[in-house]
Amino acid sequence: MNGIRIFAAGLMIITANGASAQDTLRVTDGLSGMVDRYLTEIARQHWEARTQTVARITGPSQVKQRQEYIHRKILDSLGGLPARTPLNAHVTGTLQREGYRVEKVIYESQPQFFVTANLYIPTTGKAPYPAVLGAAGHSVNGKAQDLYQTVWISLAKKGFVVLAYDPPGQGERYEYFDAARNKPKYPSTTEHSMSGMQCLLTGTNYARHEIWDGIRGVDYLLTRPEVDPRRIAAAGNSGGGTQTAYLQVLEPRLAVATPSCYLTAWEKLWLVPGPQDAEQDFSGFLKDELDFPDFLIAFAPKPVKMMTAVRDFFPIEGARTTFAEAKRIYEVMGAGERIAFFEYDDTHGWSKPRREATYQWLQQWLNHNPHDDGEPEIKIEPDANLNCTPTGQVVTSLKGNTIQSLNAKLADEMYSSRTVARLADPAKVRATVAARIGLDTTLQVPRVSSVGNVQRQNYRIEKITLETEKGISVPALVFVPEAGGARKPGVIVVNAQGKSVDAGPGGDLEMLAASGHIVLAPDLRGLGESASPKGNSGYEGSFQTSMRAILLGKTLVGMQTADLLQCFRYLASRADVNPSRIAVIGKGNAGVVAIYAAAFEPRIQKAAAEGSIPSYMSLALSKEPPRTAIEIAVPGVLRDFDLPDLHKLISPRPLSLVERTPGQSFAAAYGDWLTK
Repeated sequence: MNGIRIFAAGLMIITANGASAQDTLRVTDGLSGMVDRYLTEIARQHWEARTQTVARITGPSQVKQRQEYIHRKILDSLGGLPARTPLNAHVTGTLQREGYRVEKVIYESQPQFFVTANLYIPTTGKAPYPAVLGAAGHSVNGKAQDLYQTVWISLAKKGFVVLAYDPPGQGERYEYFDAARNKPKYPSTTEHSMSGMQCLLTGTNYARHEIWDGIRGVDYLLTRPEVDPRRIAAAGNSGGGTQTAYLQVLEPRLAVATPSCYLTAWEKLWLVPGPQDAEQDFSGFLKDELDFPDFLIAFAPKPVKMMTAVRDFFPIEGARTTFAEAKRIYEVMGAGERIAFFEYDDTHGWSKPRREATYQWLQQWLNHNPHDDGEPEIKIEPDANLNCTPTGQVVTSLKGNTIQSLNAKLADEMYSSRTVARLADPAKVRATVAARIGLDTTLQVPRVSSVGNVQRQNYRIEKITLETEKGISVPALVFVPEAGGARKPGVIVVNAQGKSVDAGPGGDLEMLAASGHIVLAPDLRGLGESASPKGNSGYEGSFQTSMRAILLGKTLVGMQTADLLQCFRYLASRADVNPSRIAVIGKGNAGVVAIYAAAFEPRIQKAAAEGSIPSYMSLALSKEPPRTAIEIAVPGVLRDFDLPDLHKLISPRPLSLVERTPGQSFAAAYGDWLTK
């Protein structure tokens, strides 16, 4: 396998002595949140540039240019939209209620990708009626959640047809479902994050499927004789507000929109509460100088009303700023009265004041009635009454596709035509990879500062920091054996769980030093001492940091590769190291970083990846990928290359893919790899 060795099986268990050494071997303080601070400065430059760009819009033609730009960039970040295929819609049951009926509908937004929906149809008044596409937020029971039922029924009683549908991972559409226990394996937002990471690998986004469900929902509404095609609106709260905002950009048949509890400004959302679900984080969104107001600008001059909560976790200050900017653009279009803002002093949710503001706006623009008589008395249906499937779950009643399976199929289709498959020149392959992961290859030897030394039997540990770029400090340990020649072989060991894990007496780093190697163990940015602090709103810190990078057109793995390459330059520059005999070992997700570094640095003599993924394709095909995979995710990677393509760049130098059994020693796991 071109010098690749594979060692067997299972992942190493962290030893207690590694943990006990952690405090002694800590290099510096103040690195918690360093990566987020670094990314914030880059984000600020984009926010300021965008503000200036939008401020220069003074005429309708410039608005149109901005709208075209927004549409193009969002489509690009979604990887385009799926093909329009037969809906195969059918009604599985009907409920007759006072003033309306509910038809239980299933349609296929993509082949065998079943959407469960309830169609509320007034039984008073005269058809054709105005219609509302009702997008549910992140509720366990989706369209049937009490809060959302209240809106759907109220609108039906007021003379609106409503198509309320389950988003993927909610209601009847859980994709990770434990049939034996008759319950979802994960919360909906966890489902979204798992499949969302896989969508990134194909250059798409989880939102692509949600948006397409909504667009095909409009297609279905247009098949119904009860619906006036000129009077269709979108309304939703929270995750449903997100979908409504996206449809404002991508569904031109909408006449009106009322997004609730979503729109804010990225500058206010950025750190606290931070990036939210996978579908709310578009690759390169901030790099392309887009922000929340663009969802409103794209809809101009159609009527839109923002529904906000003063104490929402989507910051109200950002919502107010966003409205002010969008209001000015509407005024440039001569349509200032078609955009409105409603806020109420409560917390996140479609509370009654926001619901009634929603009814009023829809009445005003779809029924030409500026008045609304408030929310009527509502009788909520049990979830089971609204189920479209016999079991209450698509996955057990109909099987069909999931976002994971659709994305895996897309990955398989693009794999054979990935860019590097057509390139024979290694330099062009490296350029393609560098562009995709956002790697700056014009790197120098970093500035190094000594922090202190720790003396152990037969070797010392130097504590240093490496400034790999402005704002980034990489703490590291250098194990220097007392015996041996003047210029010793070197090895860089990067552990995704932090350098101290392997640094205790009797640990891997000591074993390497005992064998005559000078060992550099760095905490690349985001690892160990600079690991992401605890996340907000239930999200892991590493997820939010990774998403911040992706929003800026960067990747955490690309930035870590730059750090590792500079660590190599430092080690090769030492007078006590033989620069032609330097190896790199990466553990866990850092194994992927080691492979990247070896592919770009021909002076790395050999490389090993321990306990890391074999390929990005394996992640795309996994039914339940590890949640930590977001840290090594590269948007669109499978369009260009995969890790085995990097193996070819490393060959004929040795590359070992190591799997350690629990408790297995370093020597036993690596055999004679380091001596060859």
